[in-house]
Amino acid sequence: MDPTHLRTLQEIVKHGGFSRAARALHRSQPAVSHHIRQLEADLGVRVLERVGKRAFPTAAGATLLAQAGPALEQLELARQAVQRLRGRVAGRVSLGTGATFATYVLPAVLGPLRRRYPELELVVVTGNASDVVAAVGDNALDLGIVTLPAAARHLDVSPFAVDALVAIAPPGPGWRRGRPVDARELAGHPLICYERRGAIRAVIDEWFRRAGAAPRIAMELGNAEAIKRMVEAGLGVGLTSAITVRADLAAGRLVARTLSPALARGLAVVRRKDKPVSAALGALLAALEASRPRAARALAPPGRRRGSSGPPAAGQTMLAP
Repeated sequence: MDPTHLRTLQEIVKHGGFSRAARALHRSQPAVSHHIRQLEADLGVRVLERVGKRAFPTAAGATLLAQAGPALEQLELARQAVQRLRGRVAGRVSLGTGATFATYVLPAVLGPLRRRYPELELVVVTGNASDVVAAVGDNALDLGIVTLPAAARHLDVSPFAVDALVAIAPPGPGWRRGRPVDARELAGHPLICYERRGAIRAVIDEWFRRAGAAPRIAMELGNAEAIKRMVEAGLGVGLTSAITVRADLAAGRLVARTLSPALARGLAVVRRKDKPVSAALGALLAALEASRPRAARALAPPGRRRGSSGPPAAGQTMLAP
């Protein structure tokens, strides 16, 4: 069997179809189809079946992937080990995280990394913290950056930064700038916040519960950009990460108030303890570590002392689902 054909099968099953696998592999769809035909000819059995527009592994295909997956990973590690001897950092590395981190923090990390190592293939997947942790545990992702807690015996969890939350509203006389706002005051307004299945929403719900306040949830949205636009339209007040509103505050589109008690979520890098650190993964881990001071400043609430990257100050609440 040709390992290239096995990798093609792996990508088709991962993406659920030939066209997406072709894009991921940077190959034409006819080439991908040829790989599968050749693999099935070598084995004498079908490895895929099509249902509608999706492709699923047959029993033989699933067995093949289960047995061949570790071998493919070892081949990739061997290739990267040889490249390290040549002073090259190349290969594929995958990271899972939430939409906020992917939008406001990762570009400043991954852009310079890719320019430094142009042969590095960076794959980013966004999703809920529980899904990312599960994918890292299943070795479907090399590492994740998720909301704490993310405890699991087989995972290495390294705190990365503290993401402060703020309340936001449209500019106007009804919203007193500067003074922190507590849960009971916020409960008197229609609230626009994150959807329930996200980890950050669990952090917000726990903050209200501890204050004995019941928020009036007007909208539950999947990302910070949607929350900001609804708040800007005057449909309620919002709760979101401080980093998401810096440009809006500077432009005068929104005003923000810190929370009382202050509220933040902890972010951590998670990866399997038994995961070999390839050249590609090592380069990404080093870039993330170097970015921590800058990320800490960006994630801090408005008015917090510049350069502070330590734990929350006294009185700040650190919550997690």
